[in-house]
Amino acid sequence: MELDLSGRTAVVTGGSRGIGRAIALGFADAGANVVPLSRTEEDVEAVVEEVRDRGVESRVETLDVADTDAVEACFDRIAEDLGVDIVVNNAGINPDDALGTPDAVSDEGFDSVLDVNLGGAFACARAAESSLKDAGGTLLNVASVGGIVGLPRQHPYVASKHGLVGLTKSLALDWAPDVRVNCLAPGYVATDLTTDLQENDDLRDSIEARTPLNRFADPEEIAGPAVFLASDLASYATGETLAVDGGWTAR
Repeated sequence: MELDLSGRTAVVTGGSRGIGRAIALGFADAGANVVPLSRTEEDVEAVVEEVRDRGVESRVETLDVADTDAVEACFDRIAEDLGVDIVVNNAGINPDDALGTPDAVSDEGFDSVLDVNLGGAFACARAAESSLKDAGGTLLNVASVGGIVGLPRQHPYVASKHGLVGLTKSLALDWAPDVRVNCLAPGYVATDLTTDLQENDDLRDSIEARTPLNRFADPEEIAGPAVFLASDLASYATGETLAVDGGWTAR
């Protein structure tokens, strides 16, 4: 058993930056063909080039995971061209109008977070089901510590990530033994999405003090566990959520 994904194709939503980009490149380093998906073609093209530089195949595809018709068509194209062995549901949002106390959260903000973070993951899983079963593949949902514990003033986000943890378990039961389904729950990671937190001394210090490893993660530190869960080294793991959080949920 090896940490080797040669001959497999991984599709990574939200794959153009941050955690998604790191996971896409981690899969490529492990020998997999990789299709990173994002709404912005320019961002996708940059990661596709990085993937191809590692000697594996890729293709440029843009996708809004909240558009179910587009999801079906996109996965059909990828399956026909490269096959689909691994799917990583990483796409996620947490906009300003979805933050704050419950009375400050707009209906539009709540719906948009659930549509992308949870609905988009379900749509991608459904679109990939046939290919994954044919390949004996694996699905990986990227949740958050907010899928295991509560986070103040992030109600739609926490609801969506708890939903992803539950979806992981139900899909694992329905798809066993053909497809393994697992979940990653990262803590705070140094990406563009957390720039404001990192630049605010008080917020950064409070997050680091709450994290036993006393720092934000690098995106590559999330990619390693993702590659592990998709590999044969994790062949008996399904329905599980792996916290990669610097000890946040150990308290």
